[in-house]
Amino acid sequence: MTIEVRDGVTAVDGVPRVLVTADYPYYRDRPEVWADRLRALRDHLGIEVITSYLPWRHHQPDPDVPPDFTDVIRFLALCHELGLKVIAKPGPFIHAETNYGGLPDWVSSFEPVLDSAGEPLCWGGRPLPAPLGAAFSDRAAQWLGAVGKEVLDAATHPDGPVIMMQIANEGLYTNGALPLTSYDYSPSGLAFFRARLREWYGTPETYNRSHGTAFTTLDEVAPEGADWGRFHAEYLAEVYRRWSEAVGCRVPVIVNLNPPTVAHLDDWLARVRPATWDGIHYGFTNWMGVVSADPDAHARYVIAAKLAPGPNLEENWGFSELYDRAYADATTSFHQTLLAMAAGATGFNVYTGVSTSSWSDALDAAHAPPYPDCAPIAADGTATEKAPVVKALSAFFARHGAEFLECAPVTGGAFGLYPPYAGTGACGAALRSYHDRMRAAGLDYALLDLQQVTAERLAAHATLTVPAGPAMEERVQELLSGYVAGGGRLVVEGRAQEPLPEPSVRVARGRADAYLRVHPSKEVGYVTVLAHSDNDEPIEVELGGATLEVVTCRGGAALIRLVEGNLDGHLVKGRNAFLGSAVRAAVSLGGRRSETGEPTDLFRV
Repeated sequence: MTIEVRDGVTAVDGVPRVLVTADYPYYRDRPEVWADRLRALRDHLGIEVITSYLPWRHHQPDPDVPPDFTDVIRFLALCHELGLKVIAKPGPFIHAETNYGGLPDWVSSFEPVLDSAGEPLCWGGRPLPAPLGAAFSDRAAQWLGAVGKEVLDAATHPDGPVIMMQIANEGLYTNGALPLTSYDYSPSGLAFFRARLREWYGTPETYNRSHGTAFTTLDEVAPEGADWGRFHAEYLAEVYRRWSEAVGCRVPVIVNLNPPTVAHLDDWLARVRPATWDGIHYGFTNWMGVVSADPDAHARYVIAAKLAPGPNLEENWGFSELYDRAYADATTSFHQTLLAMAAGATGFNVYTGVSTSSWSDALDAAHAPPYPDCAPIAADGTATEKAPVVKALSAFFARHGAEFLECAPVTGGAFGLYPPYAGTGACGAALRSYHDRMRAAGLDYALLDLQQVTAERLAAHATLTVPAGPAMEERVQELLSGYVAGGGRLVVEGRAQEPLPEPSVRVARGRADAYLRVHPSKEVGYVTVLAHSDNDEPIEVELGGATLEVVTCRGGAALIRLVEGNLDGHLVKGRNAFLGSAVRAAVSLGGRRSETGEPTDLFRV
């Protein structure tokens, strides 16, 4: 068996598959229950791939004593014995509700990350170490190298269960969505910025011609504007590269980025440039609010999924007390999982699949068991009401996942990101305005990086909207000129309104969103219908001259496979206990109807 990642899609022996995973934090449970919980994930949820962080502070609390990997080696061997694959996540920072984000306390004495005011960036009251600082860089490389040599080398596929590795967490320190002014103004960070300036411009004269300034040395240049945004992108890529190389693992490497905040969308767009990561693959997480009740959360989720192909590596399936009580019911997570897949995700993760109940205060002194409070598998190993929902999703994508990924989203246009504009705050508002306008018209869209996109991919879209700004580099101007010469319509956001096409899928009744994917060569399509939390009526969706009716609960969702215009497999949520909503889940099209006999879910693979 070969495992590779192609354009964000995991391929097994050359066959693309939706990457369905569940997290199990072995370090929060007693070793004697590991086998039972892993079997529960496999048998009750249909999970074949486990994800798990390896907390540095758990394995090496003392800087003068080598890491002790006894328990994780045993855990990985058990996964292999049970036929489960693993995505290993060695940090060095993991968050995961652990003390100091999983870092050992002793690294807090190293050179800290600084914000624009010169204040340390802290986690749990301790300053976070500057990733490029010599002391931390050396100790992090030692930690990651030890993980590679002592844990992963023997456990890597095909000799063991590890098929992929994740570096860092949501940026570097769960800081991927922070403002550009939040970091890194440490001496090592600014040294990297000055080195970048010299590489980009060579001399002060070249810089001055480009910026209309009169500096005598590049060391005088302030860390701000488009160059500071570009620095953030290269800084992130550089740390990812260093940490990945330190492990030396021979499986694909992936990262998980937290979605942008509403206020700092530009900062996120300037920083997160997956095409520059040199073989390290993109993934994202959730943790932003209940999508079915919050248009801002919906927009942020869609943008994260569309930025680049890759899996959702952390969907909240278990935390209601820590985040929002809506997650006590599986409907919230089901809705968000389907939205991510409709918007472009290539897989999803159940975070976490199991509630755990045993850990030391040295690992986590802030949270009481169980962790999390309402996972699909309870802390005693029994399956909860969420389990059959996860299993239905697993079964659906096990059967149809390759075909689903082959299907292309039906879009009404594309938005062209220009990262230098994001670095000056001139891209995010335009993108959000475009997103809102397209969703109001019932249209899906593509998100393209103008510094990376090919002319062929651009030509696939009849209309391209770009943000307004002062200038674009010559290569991008030539690309856009060629696009227009080839018949494309170019719209500058804020200076014109693009004529929107009629949507191929449109919600005609009910408060909901709908997305459509169509296969390029087969008479197959997938419709995703996402009910808002306040919807109390059947949802009617106009689809190619026919009307698709979906009956789902408040905040519910449906994924429907169509073959030659007829109903095939479908997943429809009928109950949402959190919102007190229960209906006889149903879907009908062209005189054919599938429904339940009582208020419950409807799952037919």
